[in-house]
Parts: sequence; C-alpha cells; structure tokens
Amino acid sequence: MKKYTPLALVALLCTTLTSCDLITGIFEAGMWTGIIVVVIVLALIIWLISKVFGGRD
Repeated sequence: MKKYTPLALVALLCTTLTSCDLITGIFEAGMWTGIIVVVIVLALIIWLISKVFGGRD
C-alpha cells in the first residue's frame, strides 16, 4: 500500500486542480515566478515517478 501513496497523491492533485486556473494564477505573479514554479513542479513529478518505479533506495 505504501508503494501506491505517491501515485494516489498525484492522481488526487490532477483531478482537483484545474490547469487553466493554476497557470493563470502562476503567471499573474510574474514570468520568472511562473518559470521557477513550473521547474519545481516538473522536478517533483520526475522525482515521484522515479520513486514509484524503482528509484534508488
């Protein structure tokens, strides 16, 4: 069960956040803030995927 917790969290976030509202809010804060947030989110997603599919212990 512990193995599927990150996947469940990502699925929950994907279904509860509307992408248009999220992107609008990010870029209203400024272009550089938006770029930084997008990079952080992508890094988090890559990290979660690597943990779910057998990353290093």
